[in-house]
Amino acid sequence: MDLYRSRRRLSIPKAIDTQTEEQLGVQEKRFRLFGVMRITEILAYFMVIVPVLLVIMVIFFGHDSYDQGNGFAKASRIIQIKPNVTSEDDSTLQTDQNPKDSVDLSLLGGLLVPGFNKDTCLSRYQSHLYRKAAPYKPSSYLISKLRAYEELHKRCGPGTRPYTNAERLLKPKQTGDPEPDGCKYVVWMEFSGLGNRIISIASAFLYALLTDRVLLVEGGEQFSDLFCEPFLDTTWLLPKDFALTNQFSGFAQHSPRCHGEMLKRKLINGSSVSSLSHLYLHLAHDYNDQDKMFFCEEDQSLLKNVPWLIMRTNNFFAPSLFLIPSFEEELGMMFPEKGAVFHHLGRYLFHPSNHVWGLVTRYYEAYLAKADERIGLQIRVFDEKSGVSPKVTKQILSCVQNEEVLPKLSKPGEQHKQPSEEFKLKAVLVTSLTTGYYEILKTMYWENPTVTRDVIGIHQPSHEGHQQTEKLMHNRKAWAEMYLLSLTDKLVISAWSTFGYVAQGLGGLRAWILYKQENQTSLMNPPCGRAMSPDPCFHAPPYYDCKAKKGIDTGSVVPHVRHCEDISWGLKLVDNS
Repeated sequence: MDLYRSRRRLSIPKAIDTQTEEQLGVQEKRFRLFGVMRITEILAYFMVIVPVLLVIMVIFFGHDSYDQGNGFAKASRIIQIKPNVTSEDDSTLQTDQNPKDSVDLSLLGGLLVPGFNKDTCLSRYQSHLYRKAAPYKPSSYLISKLRAYEELHKRCGPGTRPYTNAERLLKPKQTGDPEPDGCKYVVWMEFSGLGNRIISIASAFLYALLTDRVLLVEGGEQFSDLFCEPFLDTTWLLPKDFALTNQFSGFAQHSPRCHGEMLKRKLINGSSVSSLSHLYLHLAHDYNDQDKMFFCEEDQSLLKNVPWLIMRTNNFFAPSLFLIPSFEEELGMMFPEKGAVFHHLGRYLFHPSNHVWGLVTRYYEAYLAKADERIGLQIRVFDEKSGVSPKVTKQILSCVQNEEVLPKLSKPGEQHKQPSEEFKLKAVLVTSLTTGYYEILKTMYWENPTVTRDVIGIHQPSHEGHQQTEKLMHNRKAWAEMYLLSLTDKLVISAWSTFGYVAQGLGGLRAWILYKQENQTSLMNPPCGRAMSPDPCFHAPPYYDCKAKKGIDTGSVVPHVRHCEDISWGLKLVDNS
C-alpha cells in the first residue's frame, strides 16, 4: 500500500509548472476530451439504472404505498404478519389474505354481493381487514337463498308497484287481491335496546327467508344513521307514510288484530284469515301462551295467507324456528353449522354506517392495532345503582386469570422472566356503563408485573352511566363498542346481556360468560363458563308440544337446540358435535 499517495497528488501542480506551455495545451485538450466522454458514460448508466430501480420499487412497495394512502396499512399488516390464531388457523388466514387471490375477501365467502357504492358504506368493504378469517363458512344453499331474497326485495320493496298494491289493502274501504303480485311482508316494529333490536331483526329476517316475505324495519333516521342498507338498489326501511304507522302505538296483546288474542277468542281459522289484510304478532318477552302458538305448525299454515305481519319482538327466537317441522329441512340446508346462524345473518345484515365505522377504526388504530393479542371484556351489571361490586370484581378476576385470558400478577419476590426475554403486548378493551371496573383493572396491571412479563394495556371507549336507548350518540357508541368487541381474539361477556351476544356472534367467538350473581353473599363457582356456540340465547322460549298439546322441555327435543349457559330456561342453537 502506498502511504504517500496523497503527497504525490499534492506535487502535481508543481510538476505542471515545469512543463512547457505546448505540452500543457496538449494535456488540457486530452483532459477535456476525457471529461466529456466520462460524463456521457455516467449519463448513459443513469438512464439505464433509474427505470430499473423504479420498476423494482413498484413491484415490492406498491401495495404498502396504497395501504398507507387509504389508511389501512397497519390493520392489513397485523392480519398478515401477526394473525394471533392457532397454527391450524394460520394456513387458512394466510391463504385468504394472499393479495394475488382473485377472490374478493370483502364479500365474506359469497355472503355479500358486489355493486354497492363503496363510499356510502366503507365498513362493507373494509371490515375484513380488521378481523381474522371467520371459522364458519356460509353454505352454498344459504348464499342461493340470500340471492333469491335480494331479487324478491328488489321486486316487492318500497317504491315498487307490488308494494303500492299491497299497501292499498291496509287502507279503509279498499279491496283487492289479498296476495297482490305474490308479495307478502313482515314488518319489524322498533322496540327495546340496541342489542335486542339487532338480534330480533336477525330472527325476523330468518323468518322472512323461510316464508318468502319481504322484511321492512321501523326506525327512520336513527336506524339509517347506525346501519348501512343491506340490500342492493332498494331499502329495508319502512316508509314514514306507511298506512299502519299511526296504529303502531296501539298494537298490544289485547288488540283486535293480535294473533294471540284472536286465538284466545277463537276468531281465527282458515276462512277468517283469508280475509285479513294484516295481523299483529306479539313475540316480546312478556308474551302469553296464545301468542306463543306462533311457533306451531298449524298456526304457520294460517299465517302464510296474511299479506302483512306486524311483529313486535326483542328476542332471538331463531332456536324455536328449528322446532317447526315445515322449516326443519330448509334450515338444515341453510345452516349445516347450527351454532353460526346469527354469525352469518348478522354479518350479512348489519354494517356500521360511515359515522360509526369512523368510531370503530379510529379507536382500533389508536389502542388495539399494535397489540399481539386483543381481549374483549364486556361488563354489564343490571343493577345500575349498585356501583362497583367487590364480588363482581373478584368474579371478573377469577374468570380471566383462571381461564388464562389474562396473566396473574407476580407476588413479591417471585421469580419471573427477565425484561430481555420475549413478552406479549395484550390490549384489553373494556365496555361498561361505568368506569369503576376499568379503573381497578388498569391500576392492578400498571402497579404490578405479571408472572409472564406480558404488558397489559386496559382501554375503555365510553362510560355512559346508564342505558339511553333514545339518544342517537349513545346508540352510535354502543354499536361501535359491540363491533370493536367482535374484532378481539378472546372475549369475556356478561350473562343475559344481548350487547355481549351481538359481539360474540359477529366475531364468531365462543366467549367466556360471566354467570349472573344470584345473591350478594357468595361468589359464583365457577365464575364463568365457555359458550357452546357464538349464537345468542332465546330468553323466553315456549315450552309446548303443538302436536300433543301439552308442555314439554323444548331444550331436549333435538340435539342442536339446548338450554343456554347463562339462563337455564333459555334456548340456544349449537352444533351437533
